[in-house]
Amino acid sequence: MGFEDFGFWAAAITAAILVGMSKGGLPIVAMLSVPIMTLVINPVMAAGLLLPVYVVSDMFGLWAYRRDFDRLLLRILIPPCILGVAIGWATATLVPERLVTGLIGLIGAAFALNLLLRHAQEGPPRKPRLGPGWFWGTVAGFTSFVSHSGGPPYQVYVLPLRLKKTVFAGTTTILFAIINAVKLIPYYFLGQLSADNLHVALLLMLPASLAVFAGVRLVRILPEKLFFQIVTWALLAISLKLLWDAARGG
Repeated sequence: MGFEDFGFWAAAITAAILVGMSKGGLPIVAMLSVPIMTLVINPVMAAGLLLPVYVVSDMFGLWAYRRDFDRLLLRILIPPCILGVAIGWATATLVPERLVTGLIGLIGAAFALNLLLRHAQEGPPRKPRLGPGWFWGTVAGFTSFVSHSGGPPYQVYVLPLRLKKTVFAGTTTILFAIINAVKLIPYYFLGQLSADNLHVALLLMLPASLAVFAGVRLVRILPEKLFFQIVTWALLAISLKLLWDAARGG
């Protein structure tokens, strides 16, 4: 299937809208974008095509949440996330993507089930700790580089902190905007930012950008408890999808 096919464009526009809505602060729906694109093109091409869409959507998300974020959390997470991207680049030809996909899915599913069964999302806020932040930040940067799947490791660390929904959304948007900008360099040198990919990405930026503001609007009107229930269920659903992909070798 080529870039001129209806099926390709249907998948690409859907993926771009999901990326945009995620950058607007909705639970990690952008993680569905690469799986959707792999229905019509190979995973490596899908990741390279969508990265510029992520970056442009990030710009709108940064503006929307310019006042809603946790400075301490960003100071803890930004350095290890960049380190994780560097590790991903250094091991790009050595680590099987199937193994990484399965590990992300296992961690995310176990954590989401723990939240749902024990109601661990209720209670007083916790303070972020440096050690766990460096560990999960490195894992998030690495998995984001490999398959745009940094969400589950990131949420394992951040959800127990019980941030306010807009602070959670803003901190997430800012952190992954930085990760995506850093990823442009290794993706370029690995040949994943081809001229064809950039041309298609340019066309997808409009629906993605509009979807950012739809996501912001939904975050503002959703009740706090419902918002984090959606986050947790989305984490579980996507983690199970990643486990399925790993099991069948996708």
